[in-house]
Amino acid sequence: MRLPVYYISHGGGPWPWIPEVEASYAPLRTALADIPRQLGNQKPSAILMVSAHWESTHGFNVQGHSNPSMLYDYYGFPAHTYDVRYAAPGNPALAERVKALLAEHQLDAHIDAERGFDHGAFVPAYCIYPDASVPMVQLSIHQHYDPALHIQLGKAIERLRDENVLIICSGLSYHNLRHLGPSGREPSAQFDAWLEKTLLHDTPEQRIPAMLNWEQAPSARIAHAREDHLVPLFVAVGAAEHDSVHRFHYQQDAFGGITVSSYRFDAAQ
Repeated sequence: MRLPVYYISHGGGPWPWIPEVEASYAPLRTALADIPRQLGNQKPSAILMVSAHWESTHGFNVQGHSNPSMLYDYYGFPAHTYDVRYAAPGNPALAERVKALLAEHQLDAHIDAERGFDHGAFVPAYCIYPDASVPMVQLSIHQHYDPALHIQLGKAIERLRDENVLIICSGLSYHNLRHLGPSGREPSAQFDAWLEKTLLHDTPEQRIPAMLNWEQAPSARIAHAREDHLVPLFVAVGAAEHDSVHRFHYQQDAFGGITVSSYRFDAAQ
């Protein structure tokens, strides 16, 4: 069975390990925990995680360590969150496969044997497979954020869906730390409505042009003053160009009043 592709809003910092925010993150935790059910009896042989928190400057980077370390790329959180361990193994063979697929599409890729799991990867992975039983490899985005380049990246890795690799593109559908809470309520709702129309109601043929021109969306540059957390969506769109799309997580009260969404590309149940 061809696996779906996910674009997820991964939340803020190491939230699964902070009891004080458990209630506010309950919808996201429930949605992520439901992914194995959506896949039915097909447990992936590996996860390829495209995280907004890993940017490359020359080509793309692929995580190549067989036992990745942890990268605590967040600040100001409780001390115990810097001891979190997510012990999923890496998969060097998959890293080489990703590099080869990118080369076939004239995309430069480099194996990074030192990179650890950042929180854009280990946080959602923990919620999906808390036993860390599925190997995981991270793939970077490019710091230029070019939509066309990242759609091409998605097309390059599409074949992995038929090789029992689950592609998860991890970002946030609204990401503006200066406008959380009440000041972000209306712009996040406006941008999310555009995402809903584009992903759920437009045709697949309309989807890519819309992504290429995302800055024309209502409140686009308030929702994403710096679009690093939107870029993984471009990858998902490229990897599932002709698929139907389903919203499997939707909140209107995240971060004190922000609308956020997560999407699954195809008809998995």
